[in-house]
Amino acid sequence: MAAAQIEIPEDVLDSARLTPAEAKRELALVLYAQHRLSAGKARTLAGLSLWEFRQLSASRGIPVQFDEAELTEDLKAIDHWEQSHP
Repeated sequence: MAAAQIEIPEDVLDSARLTPAEAKRELALVLYAQHRLSAGKARTLAGLSLWEFRQLSASRGIPVQFDEAELTEDLKAIDHWEQSHP
């Protein structure tokens, strides 16, 4: 998977009191709240499991966005889990 890099000056991160990982999580939350990323893509950006991302977004008062693509993604995850945990 190709990755793009964004440069954030250290003084900006320091002023925001964020680590690079925390900045990625914040970006993921904002894009998810704006309906620009699905929960799956946002959790990937945030570096969290889907469960962790859903807990974080709920703690921030961001409503769950659940559409057909999300349902399909969740069903695949369940199927994968069931196959790996017989």
